[in-house]
Amino acid sequence: MKQKFRLNLLFVLLVFPLSVISCQKDEVQVEEIPTMSYQIPCEGNSWFVTNVGGNQLKTDDFKNFNWSSKSSILRTWFRVESAGSIHIGVKGKVSSGSSTLKATFLNETRELVLDNTTNRMEFVGTFTVSEPGYYYLDLQGEDKTADQFATIESVSLGGDACKSGVHYSNEDYFYWGRRGPSVHLGYIVPAEASDVVWFYNEITVPVGNDVIGSYYMANGFGQGYFGMQVNSVSERRVLFSVWSPYSTDDPSTIPEDQRVQLLAKGANTTTNDFGNEGSGGQSYMQVNWKAGTTYRFLLKGEPSGDNKTDYSAWFYDTEQEEWLFVASWRRPKTSTYLTSMYSFLENFDTKTGPIERMAYYNNQWVYDTNGTWHEVTKAKFTADATARDEARLDYAGGYVSGDNGFYLKNCGFFNETSVVDTNHERPVLGVAPTIDFSTLPQE
Repeated sequence: MKQKFRLNLLFVLLVFPLSVISCQKDEVQVEEIPTMSYQIPCEGNSWFVTNVGGNQLKTDDFKNFNWSSKSSILRTWFRVESAGSIHIGVKGKVSSGSSTLKATFLNETRELVLDNTTNRMEFVGTFTVSEPGYYYLDLQGEDKTADQFATIESVSLGGDACKSGVHYSNEDYFYWGRRGPSVHLGYIVPAEASDVVWFYNEITVPVGNDVIGSYYMANGFGQGYFGMQVNSVSERRVLFSVWSPYSTDDPSTIPEDQRVQLLAKGANTTTNDFGNEGSGGQSYMQVNWKAGTTYRFLLKGEPSGDNKTDYSAWFYDTEQEEWLFVASWRRPKTSTYLTSMYSFLENFDTKTGPIERMAYYNNQWVYDTNGTWHEVTKAKFTADATARDEARLDYAGGYVSGDNGFYLKNCGFFNETSVVDTNHERPVLGVAPTIDFSTLPQE
């Protein structure tokens, strides 16, 4: 009997090398590893996160991260479209020796031991998700013999929860997927307004939503944009940029007659060229704006003759109760008043793609060539290709009842998703801005 058992076991090991085997007396039971339907690449869907106190997380990009600390957690996000069972595996390797990892999903933790130096899928387990939405798998290092715990290539998924589809960033969206979807409000100017010379808007970033990498753009127009950013732990900017009419991502290639010309700038304004997303002139002030405070933005645009248009921007410092002049730019080969007014919310820092942020946009007005203010209460909600191609679905915007006006929200892998290309309307406020244009600072 013992000899027969050994032969049967050898046969099973040869025929089912990837199976989970359990033995009871002299019977061999073989449990097949479930079929995996999706491979979620870590490069576009994973971040290293570290709890720095309370609910605050420090996030780092997946690539080039030194995974040597037990406090660093590799977190991989994905979205399933059905409730039900979900099979999860991890494909990775170690450089040498072995590593012990804790794999946690929905507060259930399993232990994994990796001792392979080429990529291999290790089965984590089968779990149950109660509803569609975003979920994540955490991998945390417990023990290692090499300098780093492991190199994880992907997370494998299968089961009923995946049958209606899984959303994640594929290789076409590794960069943009890490940044997260951008969302916009395209303002609909009342038909009775003539040519628009001035555009006024207000932004409030709720406390806790001032995330590094965020650009809360207030006054966008057909040739540029104007808003406020969180650039680092210690720096925040009010940024005003105007594109050159010459199409290029390299500002050094712009012909001289198509360069945006700086006419004037504020005392605390820095100016330079910008590129990579079109090219042109950029101006910004370092302003320590605060979450929870409402800030005002004022933009002027009008033809200056000789097929050129001048654009100027002012920011209202709520704490100091004064308008600050940012800059004036002259754009060649352009003769127009303000057109295509819009706002947007984007994240430009791939490290903070897993962190949610939002802003309220309220009390929009335009001032036309007839010298009349017109309130703008309608806007169209849109989103970028990252959202439209469903690489990420954590985006929202439009209007919800309340006194805060329109809103935009993105990143953080929340489950709310607004319908793109929909029109929204906020309540009429009825009180036009009180601004003496002749007293606005010009330097």
